[in-house]
Amino acid sequence: MADAAAFDEDCDLLFKAVLIGDSGVGKSNLLSRFAKDEFRVDSKPTIGVEFAYRNIKVGDKLIKAQIWDTAGQERFRAITSSYYRGALGALVVYDITRRSSYESVKKWLWELREFGKEDMVVILVGNKCDLSLSRQVEEEEGKGFAETEGLCFMETSALQNVNVEEAFLQMITKIHDVTTQKNLEAKLNDAVMVNVPSGKEIKVMDDDQVTQTKQSSSCCSR
Repeated sequence: MADAAAFDEDCDLLFKAVLIGDSGVGKSNLLSRFAKDEFRVDSKPTIGVEFAYRNIKVGDKLIKAQIWDTAGQERFRAITSSYYRGALGALVVYDITRRSSYESVKKWLWELREFGKEDMVVILVGNKCDLSLSRQVEEEEGKGFAETEGLCFMETSALQNVNVEEAFLQMITKIHDVTTQKNLEAKLNDAVMVNVPSGKEIKVMDDDQVTQTKQSSSCCSR
């Protein structure tokens, strides 16, 4: 995984995203495939949180995608929940050969919405599509659920490198679009505020001030 010092590299934008899902669904290998184009057959469960990064060019911007791989074990969920803070995107991953991991998606989505940003970009990923003979969750079922929840959807295979790049790039591109739109709206709002004419200051005088003003006016008119 990446060294923290590597984040000193120049980039136009830094996007933080998280990988969530049950233990064993292949989150670490998805990240390893995306960041290093590697697949670890002897991959062990993530303990706590690890991260990796990759620079991605979107339009004229160089984006550093900082991806956090969160542990899927129940005992680490209290730890990993704090890492949702500041995340702009998430891949919610399940294993198409384990229906229980698919049924856990609702739980992970609840946690994501509880701790994450309201406008977070979320991609639902059905991993291990290379094991189609052992499939327990049909692609159409996953796609239908994603549409109901307002999520993007894709099936992947970290082993065969199927749609891994596409899933991450889709998330990063959508984050860029959302961020650009928010910045544009903020600039428009600032422009409106600048063009609003400021009101004239009105001073309220007491009776003594009114008398003095009248006397002053009388002297000047002589």
